[in-house]
Amino acid sequence: MENKHSVLIIEDTEHIRKFLSQALIEEGFKVYECDSVSRSLIETASRQPSIALLDLGLQDGDGKLFIQEVRQWSNLPIIVLTARHDESEKVAALDMGADDYITKPFGIPELLARIRAQIRRIDIKNTVSNIFVFGDVEIDFNSHRILKKSQEIHLTPTEYKLLSELIKNVGRVCTQRQLLLAVWGPNYIEQPHYLRIYMGHLRQKLETEPTNPKHLLTETAIGYRLIF
Repeated sequence: MENKHSVLIIEDTEHIRKFLSQALIEEGFKVYECDSVSRSLIETASRQPSIALLDLGLQDGDGKLFIQEVRQWSNLPIIVLTARHDESEKVAALDMGADDYITKPFGIPELLARIRAQIRRIDIKNTVSNIFVFGDVEIDFNSHRILKKSQEIHLTPTEYKLLSELIKNVGRVCTQRQLLLAVWGPNYIEQPHYLRIYMGHLRQKLETEPTNPKHLLTETAIGYRLIF
C-alpha cells in the first residue's frame, strides 16, 4: 500500500542498496537511490525525500560529509547505516546531526521501526501543541505541569530542562555531549555523570519501572533517547 513518504538510500554496495529498495517499495515507500556523497546531495535537494538512509563508507568519501552539508540547509531525518562498531564513529555522526543509527547486519523490521519513529517525530514536530504525552505521563508546556496517572509530579528546573530537551528530540538519539551542552552549558560537556544522575531522577519520577525503562532509554556509550 503506497504512502506519502519517500526514502533516499545512500549506499555504495549495490546488492544492499537493491535489497533495501525492494523492501521499502513493498512497504509502500517511494524510493530513490544513489551511491556517492556528491550524488546524494543532488538527490536530496531535487527529490526532497522524507528521510535518508546513509552508509558512512561511500565510494567518494565519508558519509559524514553528507550530514555536514545537509545540516546547513535541511532538517531531513538521517538514519546512519554502519558496519563500524567503533562508538566514536556513531557519536561523531550523531553530533554532526544524524538522527539515529543502525549497525549492520540488521533486519528489515528493525529498520522499518526506526524509519517510522523518525517520521512520527517529524509529524509531531509539525503539529502545534502545548501538551506532550508518553506512557501515562502528560506534560503541559504552558503551565509547566507534569502529571503521571493524573497525579502531579514535581521536577527540579534542571530535570525539567533535561526532559524538555529529550521531548524536543523525541525519537532521536541525543549524544551525551548534545544534552550536556543544551542543559548545563559548554563548561560541562566532559561531565557525563551529571546526565547519569539526572536521568536516574527522571526515571524514578516518570517511569513505571525505573530499572526497566520503557521511554527514557540509554544508548550505551552514546547518549539517551525518549520514545513513546
